[in-house]
Amino acid sequence: MKYGKVNISIGLLILASFMAYGFLLIYLRDFSPNKVAWIANSHTGTHFEARLAHVHGNLFALLNIILGYLLLHLNIREKAKKWISILLLIAFLMPLGIVAELVLGVPPIFVLIGAISGVIAVAWFGIELFKKE
Repeated sequence: MKYGKVNISIGLLILASFMAYGFLLIYLRDFSPNKVAWIANSHTGTHFEARLAHVHGNLFALLNIILGYLLLHLNIREKAKKWISILLLIAFLMPLGIVAELVLGVPPIFVLIGAISGVIAVAWFGIELFKKE
């Protein structure tokens, strides 16, 4: 299996989704009938978390695209490639967990799982590259 290809594909799709979500946030801030109230509350509570989801969704999408590309082209151990790829995909639970928390009232456990998974994946990849001759 070509580890990294799925990361790139899903990363691009998630990036497009969170870009569209960003357009919704722009609408709410600039064009909606309640824009004054939205702006007034944009630094606290759910408005702030909505912006966090947008930023982290795009960040993790770009990480999956870039690191997925590197997984495809750099020669590191296959087992490491596999798990780094999986952990990078699990990292999407962070921004998706924030949205689920806002929309569905889901507990923040998915946010934590995604955040921890992303940190482990990036650190592991760095260690693998450092060990490479």
